[in-house]
Amino acid sequence: MTERYDGPLIDPHHHLWDLKLERHPWLKKAQATGGETAFGSLAPILRNYGIEDYRADAGRQNVVATVHVEAGWSDAHPLEESRWLDSLDRSSGVARRYVARVPLDAPDAMRLLEMEAANPNVVGIRDIVSWHPEPAKRFARRADLMGDPAWRAGLAHATRLGLIFDLMLYPWQMKDALALVRAFPETLFVLNHGGSPVDRTDDGMALWREGLRAFGNEPNVRLKISDLVAYDSGWTLESLRPVIEHCLDCFGPTRSMFASDFPVAGLYASFDEVYRAFRTVASQFSLDEQRALFFATANDTYRLGIADPVEPQGGCDV
Repeated sequence: MTERYDGPLIDPHHHLWDLKLERHPWLKKAQATGGETAFGSLAPILRNYGIEDYRADAGRQNVVATVHVEAGWSDAHPLEESRWLDSLDRSSGVARRYVARVPLDAPDAMRLLEMEAANPNVVGIRDIVSWHPEPAKRFARRADLMGDPAWRAGLAHATRLGLIFDLMLYPWQMKDALALVRAFPETLFVLNHGGSPVDRTDDGMALWREGLRAFGNEPNVRLKISDLVAYDSGWTLESLRPVIEHCLDCFGPTRSMFASDFPVAGLYASFDEVYRAFRTVASQFSLDEQRALFFATANDTYRLGIADPVEPQGGCDV
């Protein structure tokens, strides 16, 4: 076992919101039900979550930059989320880059993509494709998005504009998603949340492991290892370990990156608990490989342009 990486961190997946703006329908819906949802209670995060809130959560970690991922902003108000982020004081490095929201099959998707791409802070797009048989567990508006010609045309245009695509799905959609990835070899896909291993039955985990292995063979896919605590009620380090290790076995450190998904992951663990688990499991790798997981892969993927640390140091155990 090597030393634990103690250099600067990049968090490539988190969210910010201001509830006073009334731009997040999923949070507004949760407020109306007292926070209760099909995935449990959202009550603890039904509050404003700004840059200082994030910095307070991440304060014991050496986070030098982050990537803000679209937080379910209303489709009725396109482009506003990026403009709102632009208005914030981002001098701390929080929300240095954005993954914006554009419904790729929208009638004006091409225009919206071009306007987002014109913002130098926008490096990617996310249009969630996660579909569940139970309506309360659906994130996507339709089951067939990935195969829809209009949606694919939007994805092709995003790629022409140099935008990354953040891919969030359920494991039972991986076969269709694999066909998508192969049909768009010029697109850089970033698979969110370790492929979302939500079905913890033996069959469910086997499906996830098989699907992730197939994704790992595709050169235009990278992996964010994030929010695993949300899929593992009563999680422990030992229950998280095999999931993280399978992610790393499939993608390797240079194509994987650790991310927080705060404040959502904060429903299940503290920021320090999440990163303590990451550091512990990653300590089996060399310091250069750990630097890739905590810093370099995200820096490269999201074009953050931060100078690499000259020499990683070990020893952090917070």
